[in-house]
Amino acid sequence: MFTGIITGVGRIVAADDLASATAVAEGPSPSSYGKRLTVEAPAAYLDDVGLGDSIALNGACMTVTGIDAARQRFTVEISAESLDKTAALGEPGRINLEKALRAQERLGGHIVSGHVDGVGRVTHFSPVGESWTLRLLAPATLGKYLAYKGSITVNGVSLTVNTIADSPDGTEVSINLIPHTVQNTALAELRPGSRVNLEIDLIARYVERMLTAPSPTQKGSA
Repeated sequence: MFTGIITGVGRIVAADDLASATAVAEGPSPSSYGKRLTVEAPAAYLDDVGLGDSIALNGACMTVTGIDAARQRFTVEISAESLDKTAALGEPGRINLEKALRAQERLGGHIVSGHVDGVGRVTHFSPVGESWTLRLLAPATLGKYLAYKGSITVNGVSLTVNTIADSPDGTEVSINLIPHTVQNTALAELRPGSRVNLEIDLIARYVERMLTAPSPTQKGSA
């Protein structure tokens, strides 16, 4: 589990196909395979990280498969399915990092699972006074989970929804970013048209299930 509070900004420095040359020659194209990502982390970030630990990359939970402490780098392996269902994880670039939540730590953001529910698109990003306004279009299938003053995770960052506007193309949400968030995450690099990973509030999923699941037939009822 995670909180949506970014603990470091890293960089994907390499994205290598997991398929071997033999597999490519004899089987599907490289796009059918996953990738091994090499991520450069901030200084001392990996001091308490071990093999098998979970780290969220732009909101997507990944397992650490290799550590190069001397170069402050770690590797993860991401499947073709995950690459298809997420944004900006198959190529070099800056990314938000968050280590998995420890039981004794504060829940500073909201409960985040690290499972991307959909990919949104930035429609507007500009400064307003000392803050920034971020508007993005979420897939229509996620619209029912978004609420005024509710929580949403954007590229791993826990944020609060300020406005909602439904349309046939999806649901546009407006979010206010304080300077600290812009300065300490990779959200500063977003531009109109950027694709972003979205995770809806965990509680909303359970509420929908409770409201839509069929009631079991009670034994002995008349």
